[in-house]
Amino acid sequence: MTALPLGERIVLQAGGLEVEVTPAAGGRVAQIRQDGREWLVGPDDGRAEAIAWGAYPMVPWAGRIRRGQFTLDGRTWQLPPSLGAHAIHGVGFLRPWQVVSRTPHALQLALELGNGPDWPFGGRVEQEIAVDPGSLRLRLRLTAGAQAMPRPVMGWHPWFRKLSHFDFRPTAYYPRDAEGIATLPLAAPPGPKDDCYLCATPVVLKRDGQRAILRSDSDHWVYYDEPAHATCFEPQSGPPDVFNLRPEILSPGEVVETWFDLDFE
Repeated sequence: MTALPLGERIVLQAGGLEVEVTPAAGGRVAQIRQDGREWLVGPDDGRAEAIAWGAYPMVPWAGRIRRGQFTLDGRTWQLPPSLGAHAIHGVGFLRPWQVVSRTPHALQLALELGNGPDWPFGGRVEQEIAVDPGSLRLRLRLTAGAQAMPRPVMGWHPWFRKLSHFDFRPTAYYPRDAEGIATLPLAAPPGPKDDCYLCATPVVLKRDGQRAILRSDSDHWVYYDEPAHATCFEPQSGPPDVFNLRPEILSPGEVVETWFDLDFE
């Protein structure tokens, strides 16, 4: 997976919170600074690959789709592999997003999903990034186009700089098989440090004397703590490989939404 051109860096600021956004680089939050302290692995940290920095939207799926294959209405579809043999994290983080509107405190972005080989079902995604003093609000809204599609899973993939402490209290997780793909039935935690968990309570992070409280309307969280330089807590509206694990249809014109809030203390 190659690097992306950064393009313009748009800074939103409120009080001591500064959030840097790069619409051209997958519509992602490139950096979060609270009172000057950086929370994310950013584009200037030597992590050039698109998958490995910032906090990017995962849409219209999150995690891996096994070998990029799934069946919808009796027809088998093939998405291009993007990580090994599998298709990972959707297409939104690899494409430039359009700036719809901006103020000093908020940014509205949009992405037309199109009907290409990496996503042949169309649809439009809108993203809102807004700041208040000490708070970052992220919103995603997908509207299906004229064609039915597999019901999406959406979320965010923040690459937090290595944490000094965190409080994460899941109730179950999806075990992975030999291909590294989430499976059913659910198992009781703890699991390894790269799995999708069910967690209905806020996730609390600490580093450099600061604390962040993560909340979402989604109860699926991927916890990834294998790298020495970063820890990821990724809220998403359903499991990896959702088009195979939980196949459902999103009808033309139907809308799905999700949100993610980060409060810094």
